[in-house]
Amino acid sequence: MFCFFALIIFAILGIFSASHRILAKEAFDCVFRRVTLRPCNTGFKEKMQSKILGKLITRSPRLAKAVNHHFELLAWIFFILSIASTAWVIMDVYNVYVYGNCNGLNSTGFCAFDPQAENSAVSAVATKPCSLTPPKESDLSLNKTDLSSFPTENTKAKSKVVFIGCYLCDYSRQAYPLIKKLVKENNVQYTFALYPTKTGSAYLTAYMDCAYKQDSHKFWQWNDAMFSSDKNDLLKASYVENLLSKNGYDVGRIKACVKNSKTTDLVNYQINQLTNTGIYGTPTVFINGKAFVGPKPYRVYEFGLKPFILF
Repeated sequence: MFCFFALIIFAILGIFSASHRILAKEAFDCVFRRVTLRPCNTGFKEKMQSKILGKLITRSPRLAKAVNHHFELLAWIFFILSIASTAWVIMDVYNVYVYGNCNGLNSTGFCAFDPQAENSAVSAVATKPCSLTPPKESDLSLNKTDLSSFPTENTKAKSKVVFIGCYLCDYSRQAYPLIKKLVKENNVQYTFALYPTKTGSAYLTAYMDCAYKQDSHKFWQWNDAMFSSDKNDLLKASYVENLLSKNGYDVGRIKACVKNSKTTDLVNYQINQLTNTGIYGTPTVFINGKAFVGPKPYRVYEFGLKPFILF
């Protein structure tokens, strides 16, 4: 078994060292003979065993004796640890590619490939009650949510993408163009839901509803402009109204709609519906019912839409 363990180690070290490549070749020869039910005839095990014991005996004769006595057992232990660690790394790489995090979808645990947790960052929902356990992706669902009042396009498509974001949320702004790209390149039903998570942004939901109600086609261009505008400008109703005017809207009708009590009722209804999803931060993207929390790399959203295509 020592040959198998040594092959893994020296194969890695051989990338950087010519001397280790020679040892890796000997280890491979030994492994090949073992798997073909032939004994090693290179003396590789004995040579490596003597080198290891020679190092140990100068420091602790008792330790060298114990290692010599249990050499095969120790080789098995290190071999199993090597296989386990290799499998762990492969799983981490897979998770990073598919989910954007070493620990799986929407995990907030430390990931060496994303040390700043940029792929899991969210603007927290202020109304979310405190809990002793962190929120999980499995807690998120659209099953109890009515999305019929939110801006939606391409309603006949089978695949569905729901983007829940905030105009003033940096993470929503990071994810928004990726979702727009996903929608543009694929035949999907796309729903945009505004969930204000930043102070001073709550009033924007009424403007969103009124803009969509007045002209559902112009809405998407205006929505793009909202996400590309300076966040400080969006805190001013005059700026938002000017942006509506530039996109061809009747601002007078929009202002009257915003003040209408029916619009206030609709805004409250929509917030309640989004709360039913279990949302705990923006952006939250549902792709065919599966939740992706935080801005992910584009490949993660694409894999969520086409789960059987890795590359």
